[in-house]
Formats: sequence, C-alpha cells, structure tokens
Amino acid sequence: MAGLIPQQFIDDLIARTDIVDLIDSRVKLKKAGKSHVACCPFHGEKSPSFHVSQDKQFYHCFGCGASGNVISFLMEYDRLDFVDTIEELAGMYNLDVPRDKDGERQKSAQQYSIEKQQKLDYYELMDQVSNFYRQQLKTNKNSEEVIEYLKKRGLSGDVAKTFGIGYSPDDWEVVKTRFTKNGGKFDPQRETQLLDTGVLIKNEKGRVYDRFRHRIMFPIRDRRGRVIGFGGRVLDDSMPKYLNSPETPVFSKGLELYGFYEAKQANRDLKRLLVVEGYMDVVALAQHGVSWSVASLGTSTTSEQIQLMFRNTSEIICCYDGDRAGREAAWRTLQNSLPQLQDGRQIKFMFLPDGEDPDSMIREVGHNEFVKLVDSATPLSQFMFDNLISQVQMDSEDGRSKLANLALPMVNSISDGVFQQMMKDKLAKYLGMDSESLNRFITPEAPDANKKQRKKANRGSIVRQAIGLLIQHPRLANALAGMPPLDQVNLKGTDLLQQLINQVHENPEISAPQLLERWRNAPEYNALLKLAGWQHDVEDNNLQSHFVDTIVQIINKHLELRLEQLSHKDRVEGLTTDERKEYAQLITNER
Repeated sequence: MAGLIPQQFIDDLIARTDIVDLIDSRVKLKKAGKSHVACCPFHGEKSPSFHVSQDKQFYHCFGCGASGNVISFLMEYDRLDFVDTIEELAGMYNLDVPRDKDGERQKSAQQYSIEKQQKLDYYELMDQVSNFYRQQLKTNKNSEEVIEYLKKRGLSGDVAKTFGIGYSPDDWEVVKTRFTKNGGKFDPQRETQLLDTGVLIKNEKGRVYDRFRHRIMFPIRDRRGRVIGFGGRVLDDSMPKYLNSPETPVFSKGLELYGFYEAKQANRDLKRLLVVEGYMDVVALAQHGVSWSVASLGTSTTSEQIQLMFRNTSEIICCYDGDRAGREAAWRTLQNSLPQLQDGRQIKFMFLPDGEDPDSMIREVGHNEFVKLVDSATPLSQFMFDNLISQVQMDSEDGRSKLANLALPMVNSISDGVFQQMMKDKLAKYLGMDSESLNRFITPEAPDANKKQRKKANRGSIVRQAIGLLIQHPRLANALAGMPPLDQVNLKGTDLLQQLINQVHENPEISAPQLLERWRNAPEYNALLKLAGWQHDVEDNNLQSHFVDTIVQIINKHLELRLEQLSHKDRVEGLTTDERKEYAQLITNER
C-alpha cells in the first residue's frame, strides 16, 4: 500500500487554493457584501442560499446545510474520494503527492488510504477484464462474425479502438476461470472482487458464472478514463438487447455518462453535448464526426448527470425517439433539469422520426444534415409549454387556471434570474395576463433560511459558541495566553474546545479550513462543519474580546456548578478536608 499523505502537504494545498476561485470555476458566484453567493449546487433551489467566504475560506448553504473547505467541495461536487481530491488539487499546481511511510499517521488518512486501495484494486481488475474482451474481439473463434457485424454498422477499427470495444465469449465461465486462478489455484478473494464489480453473477443456487456472454462489450469509463462498468449488446435480435453492469462500489449509473471521457478527449472545449440513449449511438455518431455525444445509461437523464454536463458545457441537447416512451423520458429529463438551469445554460430537445435512432439517422442523412437537425432542436421552454398546453382547454378560464397550477411550480423551481423571468412572462402571455398580475398569485416564499439557521445557531450553549468562534477564527486561541486550561472544567464540550485550543497553540499560523481538515474523520466532524458555517453576528473588531469573555463565562459557569455540588454534598453527607478547602476558596472568590 502506498504511504500516507503528510498533513503538512494537505495544509499547503488548502493554503494555496482560494475557495472562491475554485468554486467559481464550477458554480458561477456573485459578490454579495462580504460573501459570494450562488444557488446551491447540492440541492435544487431558486434563490441563492449558498455562501462562500473568502476571509474564512469556507462555504455554507443555509438551505441544505452543506458546508466545508476546498477539499469538502471537490469531494462533494466532483464526487471524488479524499485521496483523489488531494491528487486533483496537487495537479492544479503540478505537484506530486508525497507519501509518508514512517512518522505519525492520521487515522483519517489511513482509512482513506485503505478505501482508496480497495477501489484501485477494482479499477485495475476492470481494466484487465476490458483488455481481455478487446483481445477476444481479435482472437476468439467468433471474432470474424463479430467484426463483420461491426463493419455492417459502419464502425472502423479506429473508432472501436477509441471506445475500447471488445467481445465477451459465448461461454459461461471463461472470465471466471481466467481471473480467479492464481498460480493454477482458485483465488476466492478474486472471485469476490469480480462479483463486487458485476463481472460475475451468482444465482439462487449459489452458482457463480460470467454475467456477459456472446455480446459486444462497451467499457464505461469515468471522467478520468478508468473502466468502471460494461454494457453488452447482443449480435442478433435476442433479448435483452443490452445488458448493463449493476451498481457497484465504483459504478453508479445515475452519476455517469457513457462516452463522456471520450468526448472530453476529442474536444478540448466542449461547446455542447448531445445526449442519446444507447452505446452504439454514441460510437456511430463519433464515427461520423459527432464526437460530442454521450449516453445517459437509462431512459431519462438524472439531475446529477445534468450537473456533470453543465460543469463542462453550457448547452445540452437531449435526443429521444419521437414515440410516446421517448417523449415521456424527455419530460422526466426536463423536470430533472429545471433546478439546474441558470442564466447562460441551455437545454434543447430533439425528437427522431419513428423507427429511427441517431445511428441510423446519421448514416442516412450524413454529418452536415444531422448537425442541422441538432441545431433546430426544440428549446426547453417551447417543449415544456407545448406539453402542458396539450393537457388543458385553453379556450376556457378553468383550463388556463389549470395551466397556471401546472406551470408555476416548474417555473419557480428555476433559479432566480433572467431565464426564470422570461418563463414567467411567457406563462403570463398564455394566461392572458401581464407579468405583474401573475406575480401576485405566486406563493410567497418560506421564511428566509438564512435567518432561521442563524436564529437556531445562536441558541447554542456557551461552549458551542466558543467552539464556533474558534473553528472559524483559530488565532483567537492565542489570546488565551496566561489563562488556565479547561482540563478541569466539567461542562459538555469543553474537552473538544481544549483540543482545538491545543492544536492552534501547536500550529499558531493554522487557518480555519486547515484546522477543520484535521477532524475530517473524527466523530465530531459534522458538528464542527455546522459551526464552521454558523453566523455569529460578532463584529470583527470585537471578536477577540468576545471570545475571551466567552471562555471566562465557561470557567465561571463551571465554578458555579462546582459550588452548588459542594454545597449540596455538605448538607447531605459532609465534605472531605480537601473538598472543604476547595469550598471555602470558591466562596471567597465568589465574594
């Protein structure tokens, strides 16, 4: 196993990276007072409640509670594990990630390293299986039949190589036999790994065998080009036509897009992405020069997939069959996409004639004509209102009222901005109203989430307040020089507070996000994360004095409780000699 990542290197990456610049490269931020704001990328909302502090180098959403530093954001937004996130940040500065094999080791880093190694084993195994399928395309007894099929579909050897297309032999155990034998002996751990990744399958009777047999194999790659799953297509009309990998530790179909890695490799600047339904469609389009298509790995495109695409392009065209099933899938995609829409983003819908798919269409009309069809795709607004209007009687007041009831929740789910206002104006026109009149009927928003969160946070205990101030402003601990430690203070949370103080004293220049990072895998991490986003309403010039006063209040609170304890014990059972001395001292100090 590779060594652990030194804490100093992690601290350096956090210090190098400006959280505003990092987040703004993925989510467009707007300056608002001391903060930068946006609609939260982690939940659907129409009004910005996602705040990024340049001073504190933290982000916090007052709607869903998402909080953290640059590492937390990359892990959540780019869906990376901890080690991948560190490697991603290091790559931004052309740095190699060092490994500390000796010295003190963080528990969190160790756990992440173990998880990372497990995933690396899966990635390596999937790559080996993919290479095996590719070899079988050339060497298997059926390879001539398979290659002929691909040629009939118009695919060249070059495009097959680009997408790593292979062949799974017509055999129940060829993959199992090949990859579970270690030195001629059966390796049960390797079988478990093959089951975990979905390459093998176990039936109700306990028999383990190859999942894919006699199929053209399409490896599914993640955004880093690692094989995470497979799609297998039959060579005839047997069913199921396509067989896909199940959900695994490295593959979640709702989060991935087939062909996305290949599209990014072929296009340095992705001006747009065409979403189609099948693997063969993506490959065939690439064969004919449309290298910017992906497949959604399902009947509709998920909100997570839409988010992924919008991180890399501003225009998405969703291509579906023109039949009822295709339009229903398009409608689900539209509903998933509305919360992701912001000014500058565009989604269109393209419907194909009956009996046609992108593969057959581009072969029939050629590259240029197909691109013209893409260019003329239906804008989201038109598709949405055409669909809703078809459900009501527009020549009656009841029908127009129903249209308003159907449309308003959808329009309101769009982020505040020019596009949302245009959708409201369009709805008002259909209803025969002006926009101002329509706005009076829009349900008022719930109370401001920011205020609710602030009010809730301000009700915290005095120890919680001290921790919140310290996690946001670590250097406040330096103002406690000469004050007694809190080791003897018997109040809930003071042990955590003292640990934070000690960490700052050991690292006097530590920043807020660096301090928080040291607790990532600790049980207290989520609580600290919430306090990192706490709005304490203390003026900057009063922070130090307020923090010191808070610590004094904690000590005094402890002394008051101790005095009450000793007083009660004195009345009930009497005090020891040491306790009586302590009691007398506390009474003297109180006076």
